[in-house]
Amino acid sequence: MLDFIEFSFLDILDIVLVAILLYYVYKLLKGTVAINIVIGIALIFVIWQITQALKMEMLSGILGYLLSGGVIALIIVFQQEIRKFLLMIGTTNFSNKKSFLNQLKFLSSEIGSEIDTDKILKACNNMAKTKTGALIVIERTNSLDFLINNGDSMNAQVNEVILESIFFKNSPLHDGATIIRDNYIVATRVVLPISDSTKIPARFGLRHRSAIGVSEKTDAVCLLVSEETGEISYIKDGEFVLYKNQEDLSEKLKKDLA
Repeated sequence: MLDFIEFSFLDILDIVLVAILLYYVYKLLKGTVAINIVIGIALIFVIWQITQALKMEMLSGILGYLLSGGVIALIIVFQQEIRKFLLMIGTTNFSNKKSFLNQLKFLSSEIGSEIDTDKILKACNNMAKTKTGALIVIERTNSLDFLINNGDSMNAQVNEVILESIFFKNSPLHDGATIIRDNYIVATRVVLPISDSTKIPARFGLRHRSAIGVSEKTDAVCLLVSEETGEISYIKDGEFVLYKNQEDLSEKLKKDLA
């Protein structure tokens, strides 16, 4: 009995590290469909451990096979998240401490500073009235340094007038995307990765495919103004987010950036 209750420092450290890992996994997946899959696999694992302790060999064997298949299921379900993580690691400059720490922002509970979504949406609404094409990418937890480097650097606080001047049709900066980080416009004329998804309707052009492409590879959100229709699109996780009106769009954007 005494052996059971004796813990070494490494045992305590092991428990704490596992608890921290589970906490961040839950925080990253909270509010998504994937969390239900993870909880289901975790329950199967607990039951499997109980059946092994009770030496219920048949049930234990069946659950063991289910768990081995569950690993493959997790890889399939989380393929985009795994791709984002590998992309983050592949583009990290480990010799630059500041750059490396920026890549670990996904461990932070909140985005660094509050982004003024009202000014961004006001600029989008003004450009929609004049059918001025625009593509705004807002960085969340995944660093977009690998994209910022191929554009023109800028360091201007978010302002509707500046955003409108960037995308003005005769402006030399209107081509490509503009990236916003921590309420600052950090880059313009950025070339984004284009999605090769066959699910995108043919009526959507390069700007839409670029917005979907970057949101597939990172957790950034995109606001897009069509120069053909003046319609404002909100894109997240490689999909169009539907909204009822401007108030609804504002609420969704603030919620995603909170």
